[in-house]
Amino acid sequence: MNVSLRSTRLLLLGSLAIAGFAQAQAGPVVNIGERHGNLRAAQEHIVQAYQFVSQAQSANDAHLGGHAGRAKELLNQADAELRAAANVANERGW
Repeated sequence: MNVSLRSTRLLLLGSLAIAGFAQAQAGPVVNIGERHGNLRAAQEHIVQAYQFVSQAQSANDAHLGGHAGRAKELLNQADAELRAAANVANERGW
């Protein structure tokens, strides 16, 4: 493998890692409409929980053994799953 191709691959991987990190830091958002009220309410609670975890990290100088960070990752995943559920409902006309 030549140096140029290797450099290109490393640059691409680095860019993807930075983009993933930026997305994870952004936190969950409420992006489900009123049409799916229960899903939207759940998403609102996820956003609130994420904010509380962030406050706990600040209050404890981020010395929570990585568990708060992991909880935030899982809240991001839950947020994405709710959005996916709303998308499926929309596709099926529910």
